Amino acid sequence: MIYSVRGKLTHKTADLAVVECGGVGYACRTTSYTLSPLKVGEEVFLLTYMNVREDAVELFGFGEAAELNCFKLLLSVNGVGPKAALSILSGMSPQGFALCVAQGDGKVLTRVPGIGKKTADRIILELKDKMTDRIGEISSDTYAELSNPTIAVTGSIAEAVTALTALGFTAAQAQKALAGLSPELPVSELVKEALKKIGSIK
Repeated sequence: MIYSVRGKLTHKTADLAVVECGGVGYACRTTSYTLSPLKVGEEVFLLTYMNVREDAVELFGFGEAAELNCFKLLLSVNGVGPKAALSILSGMSPQGFALCVAQGDGKVLTRVPGIGKKTADRIILELKDKMTDRIGEISSDTYAELSNPTIAVTGSIAEAVTALTALGFTAAQAQKALAGLSPELPVSELVKEALKKIGSIK
C-alpha cells in the first residue's frame, strides 16, 4: 500500500501528475483542484489511494486529506467509480462537496458530465449523514462557489484551467476568466478568450 509520494513533478496533464521519487515515476490520477497549483520541476507531496482491479492497478493522488476522504466516500457509493469521483472533485473543493451533499443539492452534482439525477440522488442519500458530521465551518466563499455556474470544472474547461495555471495564474483567476465561456469551445480558444478577459496579459 502506497500512502503518499513526495518528489519532483516531471509531467502533468488535465488529470495526471507524474511524481519522480528515488528514480521511479509514479503516475497519479488526480483532480484539477489538486493539479492546478502544481508546477512541473517543483517538489510536490500527494496523499495516495491505490485502486486494484483484475485488469489494472491505478494510483490516485490528492493534495489534502479532505479531498482524499471525499474520494473514498464517493467510491463507497454503489455505481460511482474512480473516474466519476475524480470528475466530481475536479469541479469543487472538498468543503464545497461536503456542503453540497449535506444540503441535498443534487443540481450541483448533475452539472458534472456523466453524473445523472439518479446517481446524484444516490450520492446524497448514502453520504448525507456522513457529510453532515464532517462539514465543520463553511466559509461564505464556499457558498459563493456552490452558486457559481462554472463550478463543474471538467473536460475542456479543466484543460484550460491547467493551461492558464501553467502560465502563472491561480486556479481562482483561471476559473473567473473562463466563467461564461462555452465548454464546447476548443481548449486553445478558451485560453485565448480567458486571456482577453484577464486583460493584464501583454
